[in-house]
Amino acid sequence: MEIKEAQKIVDDWIKEFGVRYFDELTNTAMLMEEVGEVARIMARRYGEQSEKESDKNKDLGDEMADVMFVLICLANQTGIDLEEALRKNLDKKTKRDGTRHLDNDKLK
Repeated sequence: MEIKEAQKIVDDWIKEFGVRYFDELTNTAMLMEEVGEVARIMARRYGEQSEKESDKNKDLGDEMADVMFVLICLANQTGIDLEEALRKNLDKKTKRDGTRHLDNDKLK
């Protein structure tokens, strides 16, 4: 699915099932909460922390989708076209870092 399509799907879902968007500050706090859930899985499953029994069945993909959902909500609320924003961001990174990583001996 295209990012624009995802933004429309989320907007339609909010209007049908969510009643309305939570305010931007609430959604920002929710985004941090969801990112924390991804970080918890990463630290325990792929990092050095031991995984708690209660975390072993957590679905990393589902948690990442929660992050995307709330991020899309924030984009919709603030009038951001995420597809265009990502294009511009990649262009900026390409101009800024076009050879930086290629020339980094630490990455070889």
